[in-house]
Amino acid sequence: MGGDGKVFTLAEVSQHSSSQDCWIVIDGKVYDVTKFLDDHPGGDEVILTSTGKDATDDFEGFAG
Repeated sequence: MGGDGKVFTLAEVSQHSSSQDCWIVIDGKVYDVTKFLDDHPGGDEVILTSTGKDATDDFEGFAG
């Protein structure tokens, strides 16, 4: 993840869709947001609904 050059399929990302192991995709990049769940100002449920999938549209809807 990040800048290490690994490539993940959406099938692989979808295996990381719980509050204990939470990955999302934004603009083609995979982020492990597990440690951020407790600190997210909107609560963890906001992120968990976008976990394990391409969340670009969801993210841009809130941050854009």
